[in-house]
Amino acid sequence: MIQELTQIAFSQLLLSGTLVHVAPFEELQEKYGVNIQPEVVMLVSVDRYPDLAAGKQMDWKIDIGKKLVDELRGVLSVPFLWTWTEEGVLALLLEYKEVNYADRKRDILLLAEEIQRESDHIGICVSIGIGGFYDDPNLLFRSFEEAKKSMSGRFFQGNKLIFHTDMKRDIDDTLKNPLTREKAELLSLVRIGHKEGVVTKIISFMEIVAKSYQFNEDLFKSEVMDLLMMMSRMVLDMGVKPVTIMTSNGSFIQELYHTIRYDKFVKKVSDYAEWLTEQVEKSTTSNLSPIIKRAIRYIKENHQKSILLEEIAHHCHLSRFHFSHLFKKEAGISVMDYLNKVKIDQAVFYLETTDLSIQEIANQVGFKDANYFSRLFKKYMQFTPTEYRGDRHPSWTNVLICLYGEDSGGKEK
Repeated sequence: MIQELTQIAFSQLLLSGTLVHVAPFEELQEKYGVNIQPEVVMLVSVDRYPDLAAGKQMDWKIDIGKKLVDELRGVLSVPFLWTWTEEGVLALLLEYKEVNYADRKRDILLLAEEIQRESDHIGICVSIGIGGFYDDPNLLFRSFEEAKKSMSGRFFQGNKLIFHTDMKRDIDDTLKNPLTREKAELLSLVRIGHKEGVVTKIISFMEIVAKSYQFNEDLFKSEVMDLLMMMSRMVLDMGVKPVTIMTSNGSFIQELYHTIRYDKFVKKVSDYAEWLTEQVEKSTTSNLSPIIKRAIRYIKENHQKSILLEEIAHHCHLSRFHFSHLFKKEAGISVMDYLNKVKIDQAVFYLETTDLSIQEIANQVGFKDANYFSRLFKKYMQFTPTEYRGDRHPSWTNVLICLYGEDSGGKEK
């Protein structure tokens, strides 16, 4: 056990690249009792580990780790060191002396396949990432970083995969962002506090982003992070206390960047988007009774449809008269005025942030007749939609240019 722990400590020095600050490699070899010189790092990651480990006791985690290491000892035909770099992820530091590069590359891929087959025998499925070869042990940390980076494709693709740092990905990093309209629709739902609509929309948004960026994990995550920051700023603009949002943002973004599976990422983002939107809802309905909150939620969920007062009252299990009286008493305006204000508020956002036509905006907020929409808009805003937009309210494209520069192509940086 002592020898094993010593080798693990030595492995950690190699993977971190910090041994250059401690002593020459040969001297450390002698002190740690290690007689091999690793040249490449292979990461063996237990598939679905967070799901498997959920609710399990420490004994289970120790047992699965011991099983995997014991199995690998019987599989590996080259000298190696090992250490766990995080829960469920084992780093193998392998030595391939006196073998040319082409043979080493072929052999390590064959070894990865054998590791997967043997792991299956003990009921453990693994994905594998392989870094580059380095003859200088002081540079082995680069192989470790490359192995981690090579596994980014696993984020979208699934389990029992093998990735190598030399794999080519034909990704166009200069793709333009085609999603300004989708962002506007999502943010407009945040603005009115429509939780269910936000969750549905953001899941759809992430699917579109993933395809638009050809499943490039870094671009995908960056785009979603930008959107979450925009949502946060909107929530703050709606009057929610900054400390509530900023404190949650920091820890959540850090957690999100370390999420290694697409489905888990989507679940976390949609839950957080729902929480952000809920803060808007709470800030605007905190003094209302549960029955009126229920009515407002129903209005927000159905505001794009033609809903009647009787329908909303029925949803709240109240008579039309009693519901209408109670709503105006608590909210300060009539039910239909509230419904219209939700629609107009959403329309204002579209006018300020998109280039959609008046007819398109009318349709988007639930009006088939653009003329009627314009008359109603003027009633509440004292301007027609065209007058309101004017030169004083730049389009979404212009907003992006102001924020990020003309060379952004509509893509946030």
